[in-house]
Amino acid sequence: MTKTVLVTGASAGIGKATAIYLAQNGYHVYAAARRTEKMEELKVHGIRPVALDVTKEESIVSCVNQVFSEAGKIDILINCAGLGSYGALEDVPMSEARNQIEVNLFGTARLIQLVLPQMRKNKSGKIVNISSVGGKVGLPMGSWYHASKFAIEGLSDCLRNEVKPFGIDVIVIEPGGTKSEMTAIGAADMMRVSGKTVYKDFAKSIEKMYSAMEKNAVEPVVIAKLIRKGIEAGKPETRYVGGTMARPMLLMRKLFSDKLFDKMVMSQMK
Repeated sequence: MTKTVLVTGASAGIGKATAIYLAQNGYHVYAAARRTEKMEELKVHGIRPVALDVTKEESIVSCVNQVFSEAGKIDILINCAGLGSYGALEDVPMSEARNQIEVNLFGTARLIQLVLPQMRKNKSGKIVNISSVGGKVGLPMGSWYHASKFAIEGLSDCLRNEVKPFGIDVIVIEPGGTKSEMTAIGAADMMRVSGKTVYKDFAKSIEKMYSAMEKNAVEPVVIAKLIRKGIEAGKPETRYVGGTMARPMLLMRKLFSDKLFDKMVMSQMK
């Protein structure tokens, strides 16, 4: 039986690549995002675009209800919708911080709440949460982004054991360097917020580092393939890691002391 998948954040990056890749491999895909005009091209792949703003309750409810009414089920929820807002903690307005958490954490949580009752009824389901290497490793100028991804890691660990008795799997994806508009947008955002403050020199160094990382980043389809591997596994891993520098960074974070890891990170920002 064909599986119905809801992919959020499908207007660009990992979300878009995942929607296309899964549709090409036999899944019935609903692609959801705020920028619906950027999803028109997905229709040629048999994908059904749906409007979704994860910061608005009525939009989230409407999106899920539309899929249920048309497809009758959501077998797999893939939470790709995300925002990378950067800047020194001292500089970032709390309104922007709250929006970051709203998009990356609360939107994800609300979607999960809405799909779980039907998954429990069917005694099966997969929930895939896109975290990041940044959900295990914190870098300067990214306090609120990293806080949101660390939170996704914790939320997923708790949820996994809550829903396991109902036949539902929770999978975390931890991408490293992946080509995405988010990198350039995040760097520009950082310079807007901290490019003229006491942190300006630091911000310029980090902007240069991000630019170098972007050149070596993998295509989003690499992460889409990881996602497919997870959702098709009979007993999926709790976490899948991929993308540029992902495994080395996580290994160093595991093996190094905090101070040694800090020293290594800062050496890359000169």
